Amino acid sequence: MSDGDGAVETAERPAVTAPKVAFLAAEGDEAHAALEHLKDRYAHVAPDDADVVVALGGDGLMLQTLHRFMGRKVPIFGMNRGSVGFLLNEYRAEGLLERLAQARAVTLTPLHMVARTLEGETLEANAINEVSLLRETRQAAKIAIAVDGVTRMEELICDGVLLATPGGSTAYNLSAHGPIIPLRAGVLALTPISAFRPRRWRGALLPHTATVTFTVTNAAKRPVSAVADAFEVRDVAEVTVREDPSVELTLLFDPEHDLEERVLKEQFTP
Repeated sequence: MSDGDGAVETAERPAVTAPKVAFLAAEGDEAHAALEHLKDRYAHVAPDDADVVVALGGDGLMLQTLHRFMGRKVPIFGMNRGSVGFLLNEYRAEGLLERLAQARAVTLTPLHMVARTLEGETLEANAINEVSLLRETRQAAKIAIAVDGVTRMEELICDGVLLATPGGSTAYNLSAHGPIIPLRAGVLALTPISAFRPRRWRGALLPHTATVTFTVTNAAKRPVSAVADAFEVRDVAEVTVREDPSVELTLLFDPEHDLEERVLKEQFTP
């Protein structure tokens, strides 16, 4: 805008407030060394007061951190100070605030598990990667599978079976020879673990809106546990799993480490 003398007026830009950052670290020496270095270098707050949480460790710490802040919807920016680090960015101490400002957000929706035990107790938990049913003894498990109230498999004889999210499809699901699922595909992976009968069944892809019910046959003789990420329920009789759309988890990634691209790329990795 010009004044009467032809001079150009420039509007003042509002100051950009840096987010309140908290740091968390895994138990390893490498992660703790990075934690101390970042705390010396950057202003930080307690995790419960943070706008952004920076997690230093591996994928295990990232899952723990997501579970810890599931109710707060605080975004998590992970930096790899562990081993695999699929859900984390590269560790660099310099330019952290700039990286946070430029990071791309990825939203994940967890599964919700309701497990009923042989004793009649009902326990619930959310899973970011997968809900898995696993045999507890040397005897194979016998499990019936229903999808949206319709029995699709009367008896699966197996070491176990799992239902995985797209974000978790590259974890245990992939090790059990399940498919890798792009994040926006809108499906879940139902994957058997060492299926004995039917021997040739390799699993199924289900709509992300599906409700899956696992019923354990002869559960007293052939006990089965249900595990939602790290939360285990022993001696289950029935387990119901569905996506929980009321919960959204936000991960932040450097543009060059975009999670959607990494999941897609995994399908072409030898």
